[in-house]
Amino acid sequence: MAGNTHDGERSMTEKISTGSPSQTVSPRSDLKQLEKLVGPWELSGDTSGRIIYEWLEGGFFLLQHVDMEHAGNRIKGLEVIGHLRPFGEEPDSDIKSRFYSSTGDTLDYVYELVHNTLIIWGGEKGSPAYFKGSFSEDGNSCTGAWVFPGGGYRTTMTRVVP
Repeated sequence: MAGNTHDGERSMTEKISTGSPSQTVSPRSDLKQLEKLVGPWELSGDTSGRIIYEWLEGGFFLLQHVDMEHAGNRIKGLEVIGHLRPFGEEPDSDIKSRFYSSTGDTLDYVYELVHNTLIIWGGEKGSPAYFKGSFSEDGNSCTGAWVFPGGGYRTTMTRVVP
């Protein structure tokens, strides 16, 4: 019957509205470190193409639009990067993402930016699949490599300056 809940369960509406209506929720401060990614980038090395990072309104999520070629395959997609925050819960401590590709893949990652080193873990932190790259001092390029069991490839992102 609509509106009924089982003992100990809350309705979806109750879970969504647990915070005070006047309570202001802000993005976690660690997301701001990804600001250096915002804008268009050209890819070179073992990949080619263009990626564009932009904030979703509100600043809780960073979007990456991908149009690239790797190993003879054209890949287009969208990645949503931010803290997972299920209904009625606090945000996850890790910056996680999911990439949706034109080939039907959904790939999960964890982002870390320590000083000028960007690490993108495939799946979870500590995974044997990861990207590790270093930003130039001016922040206009990031050179690194994807590493995964049985292979990997080098790539450089260069900021497109208008």
